[in-house]
Amino acid sequence: MLPRLLLDTHMLLRWFFESKKLSKGQLRAIESAIGRSERLAFSAMSLLEIALLAGAGRLALKGSFDDFFRDLNSDVAFCLLPLTYYVAADAASLGVLRDPSDRSIAATARVHRLRLVTSDQRVVESGLVPVVD
Repeated sequence: MLPRLLLDTHMLLRWFFESKKLSKGQLRAIESAIGRSERLAFSAMSLLEIALLAGAGRLALKGSFDDFFRDLNSDVAFCLLPLTYYVAADAASLGVLRDPSDRSIAATARVHRLRLVTSDQRVVESGLVPVVD
């Protein structure tokens, strides 16, 4: 089934490693989607963010990030959405968000008409995309 939710980078990591830190609404939305056999989407930008965080020693994964990526790629519950021309063009119009990663992830949600699962208050307050916070 097609995804309805896009997890931002922090939500993706929390789901795998610290699900107790998800809000009740976030946990309910993710578990409900899984219960309906919907895939959970994430942006290609999240892969870059995870690689950069792990490479800089700011993210401790249980194994290497290669192992994490391999596990994520083989998990049928998840769907990787690429950075496309349409995402890039929309991201360029989201000047209220300064961070390129935030812009890319919000644009991915907008282009694919998905609700964004995030705790990033700048994104939530921008009103640019429907969120689960």
